[in-house]
Amino acid sequence: MVHELAEYERAADQCHLTTGQLTGALFGPAPALFGHVAVDEADRPLGFALWFLNFSTWAGVHGIYLEDLYVRPEARGTGAGRQLLATLAAICVERGYRRLDWSMIHWNPAARFYASIGASLMEEWVPYRLTGPALTALAAQAGGPASATPTRPSA
Repeated sequence: MVHELAEYERAADQCHLTTGQLTGALFGPAPALFGHVAVDEADRPLGFALWFLNFSTWAGVHGIYLEDLYVRPEARGTGAGRQLLATLAAICVERGYRRLDWSMIHWNPAARFYASIGASLMEEWVPYRLTGPALTALAAQAGGPASATPTRPSA
C-alpha cells in the first residue's frame, strides 16, 4: 500500500521501499517506526498509518508524527481513515502525548476531512528537508571545531 500511496501522490518513481525494509523498520530489534492497518470484515487491508515519536521541547513530552496515512480509494468514506487517526489519538491520550502531527500535499482533498475532525492547518510553519548531495555536504562538516556530541543522561 505504500507504493499505492506514492502513486496517488504522483511520485511512484520516488518510492523504493522494499518489504524487507518495512519489516525491519517495524519489527526489527529496536523499532522506531510503528504502524496500524485498517481491515474490513473479511480481514482485507483498507488502509494504513505509519508513525514515529517526536518530542516537544516546550511541552516536555513526546508526540506522534504521522508519516503516512493511506486509505485505498474503494474504502474512502467508510470511516477507515477516521479509525486510524482515532487509534493514534487514543495512543496519545493513553501515554500522555500532547499532540498528533502530520503533513499533507497541498492538493489533497483530505484537508476537508482533517478540518472536520478538528485538525488545524499550521500556516506559520514551513517544512524543510535536507537530502542528497546537500545532506552529504553538510554531514562532511561534522566533527569540526564546534562539533556536537550526543547528549546522554549521566549515570
